[in-house]
Amino acid sequence: MAAGGSRTGAGRKPLPVAVKQIKGTLQKCRTNPNEPKPAGVLSDPPEYMSEGAKEAWRYAVSNAPPGLLSALDGAVLERWANCSGLYREALAKINRAGVSGMLVKTPSGILRRSPLMDVIRDLAQEMKGYEAEMGFTPASRSRVSVPNDQAKFNDPWDEIAG
Repeated sequence: MAAGGSRTGAGRKPLPVAVKQIKGTLQKCRTNPNEPKPAGVLSDPPEYMSEGAKEAWRYAVSNAPPGLLSALDGAVLERWANCSGLYREALAKINRAGVSGMLVKTPSGILRRSPLMDVIRDLAQEMKGYEAEMGFTPASRSRVSVPNDQAKFNDPWDEIAG
């Protein structure tokens, strides 16, 4: 779990605050008071990464909520960006060939599913795990908890008065 968050175990995944606001079901007593509102930025992607992976890295850094990703998250972001670059490359190859790209002919002449389809599925599954860990999905952001030490010291009545 990222940024000191914890899971309470089995059960329904909590909805993000933004979704609760849209649905009109937001209740202060049922929200994570320490849901991150981070402020920080990662540096440029490592030079050895492919161009597709670098593009994914830059996209994540520029679109992540401010401060969600810190320098410590670089290794996880690197793995996600590499998967994303490979995923897009494999998907582009399938898309260029159309439906026929989803099939390959074996040496015996039998048509079977292209191994690229398995690669795409495996990369998507791996990316999904990294996305949840880094708070890239609305549901995962609502489960991350970042202590707000300043609020504790600034106004002790803030929790009561709202």
